[in-house]
Amino acid sequence: MEALVAIESWPVAHAAAGVVRADGVVAARGDTERLYRWASITKLMTALAVLVAAEEGVVDLDEPAGPKGSTVRHLLAHASGLPFESDGAAIGRVGGRRIYSNEGFEQVARHLEAAAEMPFADYLREAVLQPLGMTRSELRGTAAAGLWGPLDDLLRLGRELLAPTIVAPETLAEATQVAFPGLDGVLPDFGRMTPNDWGLGFEIRDAKPGHWMGTAVSPRAFGHFGGSGTFLWVDPELGAALGVLTDRPFGRWAKEAWPPLSDAVVAELP
Repeated sequence: MEALVAIESWPVAHAAAGVVRADGVVAARGDTERLYRWASITKLMTALAVLVAAEEGVVDLDEPAGPKGSTVRHLLAHASGLPFESDGAAIGRVGGRRIYSNEGFEQVARHLEAAAEMPFADYLREAVLQPLGMTRSELRGTAAAGLWGPLDDLLRLGRELLAPTIVAPETLAEATQVAFPGLDGVLPDFGRMTPNDWGLGFEIRDAKPGHWMGTAVSPRAFGHFGGSGTFLWVDPELGAALGVLTDRPFGRWAKEAWPPLSDAVVAELP
């Protein structure tokens, strides 16, 4: 796929990118063996772990978790009122607006840890990483942003989100639909979105202007980007996913480079 050649001209030391469909890898390019910090793409893995736990009856998506009045569902959907980083105190009303929150993911991970009676990193490994064959990836930090892994494992995640195996299709469909519709909020580094639609850990493209996924994906596309210059989007209508890993922190370069790459990939999809 010629579109992926673009990463070779990006102002980064190392980069890797790949395109998958549910049945396999379409194309990959770059330093695919390197272990990269996924940053906030980690939230997709944490969300999957919570969804597995919900299906196993370890947790319930609508049980209390986080600030008073909040549930597991609120924490995953950035609707708990918790700030980006905090000591655990809410700064907004539960369900009042979409406040992107690392703290919310730390709290949902601790909630799962207590319910499962095992460290969150162990649960993540046993419930998600091992079943998906992500043998080189590991959680080295927080449940919000601490996963490291190679491109192959990111593409395995993309395939899983196109055709789920560790959770039921109905569970993933619920998680990738808008949770608490109509909430406004700020999409980090991209500004205020009205509404700022989000699923359960998955950001939803919808009709947001100036978006990192570009303009060619469908409104149903979902995914996440990370502060380490990384992203994964999955488009169920196109039946494809694009993953990118780099070792340069997110910045203006990424806002300029990502959308054209995504649009070019969509144009070339077989």
